[in-house]
Amino acid sequence: MEHMTLSEGEWKIMKLLWASAPRTLGEISRELAEETGWTRPTIFVMLKRLIAKEAVRIDDSGRYQEYYPRIVHQDVAPKETESFLNRVYDGSIGMLVTALTERKALSEEDIAELRQILDRAEKNRKE
Repeated sequence: MEHMTLSEGEWKIMKLLWASAPRTLGEISRELAEETGWTRPTIFVMLKRLIAKEAVRIDDSGRYQEYYPRIVHQDVAPKETESFLNRVYDGSIGMLVTALTERKALSEEDIAELRQILDRAEKNRKE
C-alpha cells in the first residue's frame, strides 16, 4: 500500500469508523461535536476527502448513507509513525523518548512497557 497521509481530523473520523462501522454522517457528527465543535458540513467535506483517498467507502443503498473504512489501522499507522518520527525528531527514537522523559510525560506503566518492548527487541536481535 502506498503511504497515505491523513490529517488530524481525518484520523479522528477513521478512529470512529475503525471502532464501529458502518456509521452515518449524523452518528459521526454527534460523536465528534463535543470534542471538536465541527459542523455536519465540515465532517461531510472530510468524509468526501477520505473517499477520494480511498480510505473510506460509502453505501447509499439504504435510507441513510453509511460510511465504512476501506483501510485498516495497521496499514497506515506504521508509515504515519515513521513520517512523524522523521519530520519531528530526524528519525531518532532516542530523541523522542528523551523529549517525553524530560517533560515527565511517561508514567510508571509507560516505562515498564518500554522496558518490555526493549527486552523483546534485544531478544529478537540475538535469535
